Amino acid sequence: MPSPRVIEVSSASARERGKQYGSAAAGAIAYYREGFQRQAGLDWAAAQEHSRPWQRLIERDFPELLEEMAGIAEGAGVELAEIVALNCRGEIMYDNWFAHADVPHEVDGCTSFSLTESAAGDGHVYAGQNWDWRYAIRDTVVVLRVVQPPKPTLVMQLEAGQIGRHGANSEGIALNANGLGGRFDDSIGMPQTVIRRAVLDSPNIADALKILTWTKAHIPSNALLTHRDGFSIDVETTPAGHAWEYPDDDGLLVHGNHYQAFVPPKPAGNQRPMSPDSLVRVPQARKGLRNAARLEKSVDVRTAVHAAMSDHLGHPDSLCAHPDDRLPAIEQWSTTVSSCVDLTSGEYYLAPGSPCEHPYELMPFNLYE
Repeated sequence: MPSPRVIEVSSASARERGKQYGSAAAGAIAYYREGFQRQAGLDWAAAQEHSRPWQRLIERDFPELLEEMAGIAEGAGVELAEIVALNCRGEIMYDNWFAHADVPHEVDGCTSFSLTESAAGDGHVYAGQNWDWRYAIRDTVVVLRVVQPPKPTLVMQLEAGQIGRHGANSEGIALNANGLGGRFDDSIGMPQTVIRRAVLDSPNIADALKILTWTKAHIPSNALLTHRDGFSIDVETTPAGHAWEYPDDDGLLVHGNHYQAFVPPKPAGNQRPMSPDSLVRVPQARKGLRNAARLEKSVDVRTAVHAAMSDHLGHPDSLCAHPDDRLPAIEQWSTTVSSCVDLTSGEYYLAPGSPCEHPYELMPFNLYE
């Protein structure tokens, strides 16, 4: 698999940033034209119409991010509604998985980690994850660096055309995120791409937590926040309430796709893990990542992290995920990107695709430059 495209945009203007991004990125729209039909029972025109309430909500609460989406649409030569639908793809799919019995229910997989305190033997702070999503979108993944004075500079890995997903900023804050599953009510909440971008736009960890806890999300999602000063917290967010957990005594924190801090009361009666393999991936990641504590050189710590995130117990639905040939091609998923960010040094490492097949590559910039 080739290295993901690196796109750098720079402007104080949201519209201009979006135009630069849209002109440089061939987006993921082609996949979702077919994917929404198969996985949500909606053709592309219906998906765009379905996204209208979210567009109004984003315009009300995060107008600058909608302006950036408008710039992406202009730069890419598509309609704004198409970019909004792309940024609401998780919300649209969740709504329709639960609304239509004939639509296959979704599985998802991401495994996030944070190493603080003595969890890394070199004394550095690390954050990262295996981001698992549709195998068919692997060529649309980009690394986006956003210079946006006076806000922090961002580095994110995401699907081309999206404005937020996973990444870190120049204030030393990293965000890694995982789906949790479950539907709580029919009210409209903020899309995850917008929430995650707003978190990464935050100048400090307290503001980032305010975004997570005060913004009503449309769907449940897990957010693992790590700060370069050695602080980390995992927040399980749902439209009905939140819970959180901190690292173990050694500074290790791992999260997958099941509720670990609590089971929300509303769906508790019929709560089932969205991705049962998460119950395997999380302890396997913890076991492998503990090796980083006894290593004194940063290169050896990264090697231990890479080995841990390459675990294959439960293959193909393993920590290092691979396409399952038993599923139709459009439904197959795999590890799209594995990341390991050194928040102490500012070095940003990515393995394109499954980490067992690809080493970590140093991105051509530093978070703090």
